Amino acid sequence: MKYEKWSIGYWLLKEYIRFADWLIHKKIIIRGKEHIPHHKPLVFAPNHQNALSDPMAVLLNTKYQPVWLARADIFGKSKITDFILKFLKIMPVYRLRDGKENLEKNEQTFEHSIRVLENDFALALFPEAAHSGKRQMLAHKKAVPRIVFMAEERTGNQLDIQIVPTGIYYSHYWKFNRTVIVHFGKPIPVKDFLQAYDRNPSAAFIDLKNRIRESILPLVIDIQSKTFYEEFESIRTIYGRYYLKQQHKRTTHLNRFYSDQKLVRKLDELEARDPKAAKDLADLARNYSRSIEQHHLRPWLISRRKKHLPPAILSTILLLVTLPVFLYGFLLNAIPFFLIDKVVRQKVKDPTFWSTFFLIGGIVLFPLFYLIELFAVAWLLPGAWAWLIFLISLPFAGKLAFQWYRVFRKTQGRYRILRLKWVKPNVYQHLLQEKGHLFRMLNRWIHQHKV
Repeated sequence: MKYEKWSIGYWLLKEYIRFADWLIHKKIIIRGKEHIPHHKPLVFAPNHQNALSDPMAVLLNTKYQPVWLARADIFGKSKITDFILKFLKIMPVYRLRDGKENLEKNEQTFEHSIRVLENDFALALFPEAAHSGKRQMLAHKKAVPRIVFMAEERTGNQLDIQIVPTGIYYSHYWKFNRTVIVHFGKPIPVKDFLQAYDRNPSAAFIDLKNRIRESILPLVIDIQSKTFYEEFESIRTIYGRYYLKQQHKRTTHLNRFYSDQKLVRKLDELEARDPKAAKDLADLARNYSRSIEQHHLRPWLISRRKKHLPPAILSTILLLVTLPVFLYGFLLNAIPFFLIDKVVRQKVKDPTFWSTFFLIGGIVLFPLFYLIELFAVAWLLPGAWAWLIFLISLPFAGKLAFQWYRVFRKTQGRYRILRLKWVKPNVYQHLLQEKGHLFRMLNRWIHQHKV
């Protein structure tokens, strides 16, 4: 299989994983697809936070079969592994740490890369060259500029390569039913840097690298603080919904994303101009987070205005009425779901990789268990059409069961805060006071300077 050729096998796998990806996510939002040039050699340059989920976010939401450049140490394990990686259009890039004797192997990778670009296919690689597991962009490396300049140089500057800066955001890095937002930015034409490259290659490398970073930053949430990263992330979670309402905007995923961008910029600016105020704010946020965690509460539950009893009663009625739907979806999906969850949490130490192994385990184990369940109940069903309907219903029933569970957890939270309010009113009032103090300080410090 040639990297630069369209593959029907890859397409079939992509469509299957696209469906699995839809099941995993609550919402998938794509912005800026109109910015992706047609009939041009492309290099997608996304931020990297979440292992395999990041390539999935790009390739599942474009028409392309992008060829990814990955670190070389995942290759050479076995012939089967190398065959699978090639089928998935992944090529190795060797670094100095892989041994000087291996660096010359990059020539073959570069040759393949040039053929991909010459055929108006798409390359993709991460400018950070590592994932962070945080809403924080790492320093960019020179891999993207090196490859595009080399490709243009070897073809007489005739390719007109377009770099597509890409921002990926997850509402959570590994939880099921999360939201993902993918932003494709305006393309960066490499030809704009070719004259500078002819005069001073080193300076051109740096200029293009900086341009890519500057183009990705507006597409992501980037908490720049190293000292107060965890506290600023907590503030984003606790205060973000309120901050959005202050701007008189509708509560949508995109509006919340753009509002959170503004909020973290203001927090970073606060730290830059007044480190003591930022520390005081971080201390308040840390203490309040510990208080609500101590009582197993979610931030949205702590509110003087919210009336929790009526929605709790209505949700309870809804949960009871729809309990059979939950039981159907839960019982037929529980074994593979909890099996994968248990194995991944026990065996995979880095949570950044959890979503990767959840996906891999899911696309293998769920169909296997569905077939076993079909064989187990086939004798109860009247015929082939009933078998097919039963089989098709299983993943959708699983997704509905998880939605039921989410409503259950929210209802459980409402009853928990009501119990705290009625049984321990002093504790409840203390939480309200802590929240009020934190929000007043945020209002005072955040609104001193407008972004």
